[in-house]
Parts: sequence; C-alpha cells; structure tokens
Amino acid sequence: MFVGVVGAGQLGRMMALDGYRLGIRFRFYESKPGAPGAELAELIQGDYDDQDALGWFARGLDCITYEFENIPSESMDFLAKRHPVYPSPGALEVSQERLKEKNFLNELGVPTAPYAAIDSEADLPAAMAKSGTPAIIKSRRLGYDGKGQARVDDASTAAAAWDSIGNVPAISEGYVAFDRELSIVAVRNIAGEIAYYPLTENVHKAGILRLSIAPALAADEALQAQAEDYAKRILEKLDYVGVLAIEFFEKEGELIANELAPRVHNSGHWTIEGAETSQFENHLRAICGLPLGSTRTCGSSAMINLIGDLPALEKVHATPGAHLHLYNKSPRPGRKLGHVTLRENSREALLATLPQLLAVVCQGEVTLEDLDLR
Repeated sequence: MFVGVVGAGQLGRMMALDGYRLGIRFRFYESKPGAPGAELAELIQGDYDDQDALGWFARGLDCITYEFENIPSESMDFLAKRHPVYPSPGALEVSQERLKEKNFLNELGVPTAPYAAIDSEADLPAAMAKSGTPAIIKSRRLGYDGKGQARVDDASTAAAAWDSIGNVPAISEGYVAFDRELSIVAVRNIAGEIAYYPLTENVHKAGILRLSIAPALAADEALQAQAEDYAKRILEKLDYVGVLAIEFFEKEGELIANELAPRVHNSGHWTIEGAETSQFENHLRAICGLPLGSTRTCGSSAMINLIGDLPALEKVHATPGAHLHLYNKSPRPGRKLGHVTLRENSREALLATLPQLLAVVCQGEVTLEDLDLR
C-alpha cells in the first residue's frame, strides 16, 4: 500500500514509523519546510489550497489520510475524486467547525455543554442567556491547544472576550464544572469493525495536554460502556474509517462531549508502548482494509508531553519504564517537542514511579494531585 498523509507533523511521523513495519509506503503533503515527517518519506510542499501541488501529491497513491483538521474541505474533496480519503471529507467537515460539531453530537443524543452561535455583536446577549455564564467563547474554526478562546465570567465582559479572538464566527459554550477530563480513542475499519481503547484521564495546563493516564484511574465498566456507546453512534453515523478521538468532561459519573478529533490523537500516544496495537498502527490497518489489531493494554501507562523546551534527557533515560519520543522540532514556548511514556505492570507501580518522572519533565507544574486518585 502507498498512503498519502496530508500534514507532516509529529502525528504523521509516528504514523509512518508504525506503518513501515506493516510494509506501507508513505508520501507527505505539507505547507511548511522542515516538518517532522520529512525525514521519513517524500514530502510535497505546497499551500493546502494549491490544487496543482495536491494533484502532484496524489499521483500513484492507494489512499489518503490526514493528521490535522485545519485543511480546506474543498481540498479534501478534490483529493477524494482521485483516491479514497479516510476519514471522509464529510467527517472532517463536521469536526472542523464547532457549531456544526455540537449540533451533530446533540442530534445523536451525545450530551454537550449548553452552547449558542455568535455571528455578530448583536448575538451576544442571547448567546450568553442560552449558554449561561461563566462561559467560553470559542472561534468556530482553527482553534487548538487553547487558541481562539476567551473566558466570560459575566455577560458584561462578552464583547471584550469576542474582540480578543478577532470577532470571528464563534460559539459561546457554558462552562462545565467537571470532575476531570477524559478521552476515548476508537477505530473503525472499511469493513465496519470497531475497536475501542480504554478511557484515558487527561490533565491540561493553559489549554495544552500535559499528562495522560491509561486506563483512567477510576473509570468503571459503566463509564467505559457509556463512552463506547457515544463513539459507536458517531462512527456509524459518519460511516467513519480510521481513528477517532472524543474528548469528554466527566461530571458525577456522566460524560459530556467536548470535541471530536478525526485522527490519531495526543491522548492516545501512550498506546505505542502501552497497548498491543498502537493507535497509529490501527489507523493504518483501518484505512488500508486490514483487520484491526488488539487494543488490549499492557499494564498501566502515563504519557507526559514535552512542552516548550526539553528536560534533562539523561534523567528521563535513567527512569525505569520510561520511553522517550522526540519530534525533531526546535524549542519554542508552548510547542510540543516530544513525549515520554511510562509503562508499568500495575496502577500501583505506575503511581509509585510517576512522581519522579513528573518532577524531571514538568518541574512541579503537574503532580499526582492533578489526577483523580479515587
């Protein structure tokens, strides 16, 4: 199989690393030079709306996938006329526009926070009344890792918050006083086979994922079944092929969907060492028409993102059970430079070793106190 990947960041890079073991060849398409995936396969560089360059990229491929959502849907439609695109452009379109995404989830009976559309300043009073306050005003497109968002503590500050994100089309989303943040990674192949990874507990700081624990520390079978039910509804409605991640808030034992990611996901990086089949391999199996691999866990795992600058790597290497992944990216504030996975045979062993690694990587910014240790 010859797979084209739109985007050559760290997700594409890790996809190729797992895919080569399956005998898959790759070609990347990227708008910027020096992307992490460029070391591993041919890279076609061009703007994401450059159909001449996209046509050159598509030549000879068997299928096409993507590693991020902020791609013009017209470009993916253009590529889909030449080769199968997985997940479909329709799935991409739902997930890259927040109002459309929230409406879609509610139509399927998947609960979300209360929300309202904002298209002009005149919409702000009604939007605040519908979503309630406190709320988060979010741009409908292009926001990630906390970008394009502003908190509103009361309706009088709504105009200033909307100004701060550029007065673009937005939604007002009621703040959820959640107990913790969870996510599920699921995968569906061309034949309709579905597999689920266990719920993962996530800790964010300044809108950026810092720590994931899998399986989530206090997630019972009922909570896992709830997440799988919501994922199944979405996968089947979209006739979805590939890996899908759903981010949830948990509040009093109920899951509230926050957002969808139609791709391999940061909170699933632990699967490289922590599951029998990684999310990256299963995504490729799904889009290439292969049977899905087992999602069974190998003990308990934690994944820590390396943000902004690298820690003392010799201390990471000296931590038993730690596995370092670097993305070949230059340091910059807020930038994901890599991650470390810690895998142990039991939850107890993981929690005994994790503080040492968190102290090295996060220097006190993230601790065990951020987790639900019920």
